[in-house]
Order: sequence, then structure tokens, then C-alpha cells
Amino acid sequence: MKELSAYSACPGFNALRHSRRHALKVGGLGLLGLTMANLLKAAEATRNSKLETRNSLKPRAKSVIFLFQYGGPSHIDMFDMKPNAPEGIRGPYKPISSNADGIQVCEKLPKTAKVMDKVTLIRSMTHTMKNHNSAGYYALTGHAPPSDDQRLRDSFELFPGYGSIVDKLAPLKSGDMPTYVSYPYVIRDGSITPGQHASFVVKMHDPFFIAQAPNSPDFALPELTLPSSLTVERLESRRELQKLIDAQSRLLDYSAAARGLDSYYDKALTMLNSPKLRNAFNLSGEPEKVREAYGRTTYGQSCLLARRLVEAGSKFVTVYFSDTIGGQSTTSGGWDTHGFNNTRMYPIIEKYHLPIHEQTLPTLLSDLDERGMLDDTLVVWMGEFGRTPKINENVSRDHWPQCYTTLLAGGGVKRGFVYGESDKNGMYPAKDPVRPDDLAATIYHLLGIDPHTEIRNAVNRPVLISEGKPAMGVIA
Repeated sequence: MKELSAYSACPGFNALRHSRRHALKVGGLGLLGLTMANLLKAAEATRNSKLETRNSLKPRAKSVIFLFQYGGPSHIDMFDMKPNAPEGIRGPYKPISSNADGIQVCEKLPKTAKVMDKVTLIRSMTHTMKNHNSAGYYALTGHAPPSDDQRLRDSFELFPGYGSIVDKLAPLKSGDMPTYVSYPYVIRDGSITPGQHASFVVKMHDPFFIAQAPNSPDFALPELTLPSSLTVERLESRRELQKLIDAQSRLLDYSAAARGLDSYYDKALTMLNSPKLRNAFNLSGEPEKVREAYGRTTYGQSCLLARRLVEAGSKFVTVYFSDTIGGQSTTSGGWDTHGFNNTRMYPIIEKYHLPIHEQTLPTLLSDLDERGMLDDTLVVWMGEFGRTPKINENVSRDHWPQCYTTLLAGGGVKRGFVYGESDKNGMYPAKDPVRPDDLAATIYHLLGIDPHTEIRNAVNRPVLISEGKPAMGVIA
């Protein structure tokens, strides 16, 4: 065991040292000619082989625009209509043909119908989380929560959002643009929904977050503007002094939550002096015709800002449709249309949700395509679940994670394509089920990141960034 202890400091040995029993097995293998040196060489060769595989994965997408539809839009009333289903299931809307052969969408979405030749629909998304916070976390990270509980709270132990993983494993080399941006809300249903920040991969990989509405007349980022009396050089000098004080007092050793703060501040300093970033946020630089095309709403201008950010180089941009699950208003809120408090789903989505979607998504996809950006920009449009095929007593629909639709466009996915299939009533996948884990693996794969890359969690144990498998059938 003394010889074994001598090797315990070697990096390759950590992968082998799981238990005392395992250590004894390793010692016994030496009798068969498998010495510790050979085992370490084998471990190193395996590690190098994984690195070669990871590095050989060709990225199809340079960036991702993730449009999160909090509350859960109804798949059966938008992208997976069932006109032959019984009356209590099919809903009041009729399907119309799109410009993609064999794909129909809701009659309330004629503009969307004209861009379906740019889109892949996954009609077989499925999981079992029925609560917004747990399902939302699953959707934002690709990792199932520890329980399906509306009381699920954000914590350092839960998984980071997609963009934080991208920022850790494939950050931008230049520091003048943030790799990961999110806005304009921190979403919550009672408590904050987990999965919106870097969590255990430390704060330096948090999103560059904007809490202002891009449609506001005074939309600006004061954090990017220094007081007239303070130059960047003076600020950098103060930062160096702060580093010295922090090092001497060892502040960062006492708080896990503080890990990464130093790099986080350094990134912020770099961006303070970035003309490229300031220009990306200058929506007033867009022609008025373009701004009107996206719609003068918070969500519409957020989608336009997303295009400007990826055009300037950002890799992952998350746009939240709403800060809450909503569903009871025709002027604000998410897609959670149960028909509570004497409201009704169809008047609400017909006046509010569908028109906003109808203006923004077709405009964004067409704009990206016309600029030659769609081929390497992956657009993901999804909620945390769908809505019940069976219409409830409030003439509305409830939560339904068992089968729903996600829309993908660009970034290496097929155009005018449907992947997976729901059953005749849109209740369960009938073909090629796709879990959020698999969607996560697909997103990472398209970005050229090995979906099974290991990182260290909050207790320093290796975990995979995705437990799923890429849905290779969606890739062009």
C-alpha cells in the first residue's frame, strides 16, 4: 500500500482510485504484468483519445439563439395539430399548409407558415416534470431535476444553464464580446427557476445579464459607461490594487460562492472598453423599418438584439419571452393558459401570444437567412412542456410534458423537416422520442462540443455535460 500511496498524487491515478477494494484489485493486476506505470499510460491514452474525439467534432453552429417560451405553449394548437381528433382535443383552430411539403401549422400563423422551409420541428419531445420550476430547470439545462417539485429552489448544486457550459468549454478567444448573454428577465414561478446562471462552474461563466427592456425609449447599458472623471486606465489600476488586497487577505479561499469573481471582474473590465459590444447594443442604429418588422414589443426588440449580438460574435444568447408563467392576461405574461380566474385560453393566445410569435419568429429567421447567418446560427424555440391534448372544463389546456414540440432552425439542422411523431391525439410520442437530455446533447454536438465531456460538480465529482444522445436525424 506504500507503493500505491506514492502514486496517489499523480493526476492519472485519481481516475483509478475509487475505493480500497479497487486499489487492492489494481495491486493484484501487477501479478499479471499490468503494472501501475502501464495502467497510468493506458489511462493517459484513453484520456488523449477522448480529447482527439472532442477536438475532431466539427461545429455546425457558431452561435445559438435560445428563445424560451416560459409557461408552456400548446403544441396541439400551433405545430402539431390534430384536425381529425375528437372535438374535445383538436381545438378551435384549423391547420393550414406551409411552404414545406407535408408540414401544417395553425391558421393563425400564416407568416410562420412561410418560413417552415427553414425549420425542423421535433414533435416528440417528452419528459415527466409537470411543475414549472422543475420542468423549466430541465429545459434550461438538459438535466432532470432531483424531484418534480414546484418548490425546487435555485442552488449551487444544480446544473448550470447551457450558455455557462459553452462559456466554460468553448469561450470566445477575444474578450470584447461576452460568450453568453441573457435578458430581459430573471424568470420565476414563486421562486427563481434554476438553470439561469453558472452554478457550480463558478461565477465567471455567468451570463452577461441585461435587466432592461430593449424596446424602452431609454434602453441603454450604464454599466458600459464610465463616469467622466474615471478613465479605463485608472479603473484598471484600482482593480490591480483590489487583486493585491484580495490575495493578501485570501478572501477567495473562504467562500465557494466567490470562486471566479476575479475573472468575472476582469471580463467586465475588458468589455467596458469594447466598441464592438457598445455597437451591438445600439438598437437605434437599426433602420426603423427593421425595428418595426420585429415588432415594438419587449420580446420583438429582444429578438432583434439577439441577432445583433450573434452578428457581433456572442455564442449563446437566451431570450426569455416573459418573466412569469402568466396565462391570464392579454398584455403580458407567459403561456400558462389554464383558464383560471374566469379567463379563457383561446381569447388570450389569439390576442397576445400568437400575434407576438407570428411577428418575431418569421422575421428573425428571414433576417438571419438574408444576412447569410442562418446556416451557422442555431435558433431554438421551446417551452418547458406542452399543454394537455384534452381541453379542460375552463375551455383551456393544462400542463403536458409527456409530448410536445420544439422548433429548431439553422445551425446545421435540416430545413422543412419533421423529426419524431406524436400519436393520433398528440398525447405521447409514437416515434423517435426526444428527452431534454437528448436535445441538450444535440445543441452541444452542433456547437462542436462533445456532449459527454466531463466537468466537476459542486462536490468536485466528474459529471457529464449531457446524459443524452444527439438526435442525429435532425442534422443536415
